[in-house]
Amino acid sequence: MFSSLRYRRRALSSVFVTGLLAAIVIPTGQPGCRLLADDEEAASELRPGDVDPETSRVYVWIGKRRLGHEHGVEGRVKEGRLKLNAREDAGEIVFDMKSFSADTAEARKYVGLEGTTDQDEQADVTKTMLGKSVLNVDDHPTATFAIGRAPLLVEKTDDGDSQYLLEGEFTLCGETQALKVVAAAVEEKDGQVRLRGNFTIKQSDFGIKPYRAFGGIVAVTDEIRIYGDLWIVAE
Repeated sequence: MFSSLRYRRRALSSVFVTGLLAAIVIPTGQPGCRLLADDEEAASELRPGDVDPETSRVYVWIGKRRLGHEHGVEGRVKEGRLKLNAREDAGEIVFDMKSFSADTAEARKYVGLEGTTDQDEQADVTKTMLGKSVLNVDDHPTATFAIGRAPLLVEKTDDGDSQYLLEGEFTLCGETQALKVVAAAVEEKDGQVRLRGNFTIKQSDFGIKPYRAFGGIVAVTDEIRIYGDLWIVAE
């Protein structure tokens, strides 16, 4: 009998705990539960002008010197806002430098490089790139493009796409330089505008020493090209 009673108590206790967890986790229409669900949904919503960090990407082409290799690099946007055709305070884009990865298949394809790179080599190049001797992402985990103006240009692309001139300041590895980028609105989909543009910088202008090894026999170029492929919530 005592054994049967203990079993019934354990069963009742299990039902009570299960019901309590369900009341906490599953929305039941009570104000408290609905508030939690609304807060989570609000946190994930993007507003007009926001850059979508899930779909936006940055790609980098790095050239070679002597016996070096060309590289394609892929990175993510941490957050950003951009108001197209704004004459002042157009927005800011923050890049997640720790997310940058060398020679992914998508990066190599995007920057026009053929072939693939094995995973071990990708890992080695990425480790060197993110380390203290190059990007030093521990001290500089983000880069930013503070955009002052983004006027619409009269001239369109050959495909008839609208173009904008993004003017502002680009900060990388703690160094800031003026920057102008012509970007084209190449596509509209699901309430978002796809904006694509590219520009070149010299690594040395931002205090970065271009990678070299074996006395310079293996090295990369000082000048690199950066491609932005952004999805922005339409105004």
